[in-house]
Amino acid sequence: SFTMNMYLFVYDLMQFCGHSWIFTNMIIRFMTFGKDSLADTFYSIGLVMRLCQLLSVLEILHILIGIDKSRLLPRFLQAIFFSFQITERIIVLFVVINSQEEVQGKYVVCVLFFLWNLLDVVRYTYNMLARMGIYYLPLTWLNFSLCIPLYPLSVLAKGFAICISLPYFESFGTYSIKLPFPFTFSIYFPYVLKMYLLVLFTGMCFIIQNLFYERMAHLGTGNIKNKRS
Repeated sequence: SFTMNMYLFVYDLMQFCGHSWIFTNMIIRFMTFGKDSLADTFYSIGLVMRLCQLLSVLEILHILIGIDKSRLLPRFLQAIFFSFQITERIIVLFVVINSQEEVQGKYVVCVLFFLWNLLDVVRYTYNMLARMGIYYLPLTWLNFSLCIPLYPLSVLAKGFAICISLPYFESFGTYSIKLPFPFTFSIYFPYVLKMYLLVLFTGMCFIIQNLFYERMAHLGTGNIKNKRS
């Protein structure tokens, strides 16, 4: 309906504004301060980044209740794929980076934010135009092609961020739980992160397969002709 389409347009616009601000801020800071700006990335834009990622949880709801019908896969499968991508970011951003101040100043945080926001600026620009029935071919190509090389790079950056955070989780015991007697149950959080690394890289294979599927579906010869017309 018109109301739902307008709601989705406003949502995409809000996300576009947030990620554009982050992306522009990072570029201007780097051009102004050089390498010194890299270590200060989280302190400068971390709040807006966290708000944008929390807001992205709504996209899972959009798919589950059938508001967003632009996806090609069945609703359940698409919700799984999208939930995995959003969960990746939330875990790395809120659990790994936000909880360890020592990690926040690492260069990998800047690299990770740059990759995330580059992808999201393109994606939300494409989504906004698509809501209005506008399909600009170069933007369509960029939206469904750029994510294929950049997503694995972002996964590598996430994995590296987790690896450099492990010594701090071991030293400070953050999120590690040891129940008192008579319980013998305990959770050593660095082990949880190491297991999550396996899940992260295994899930990457399925996500990339889905990205290739969407690219073929949207950039097929017939689809391109239809969108041009």
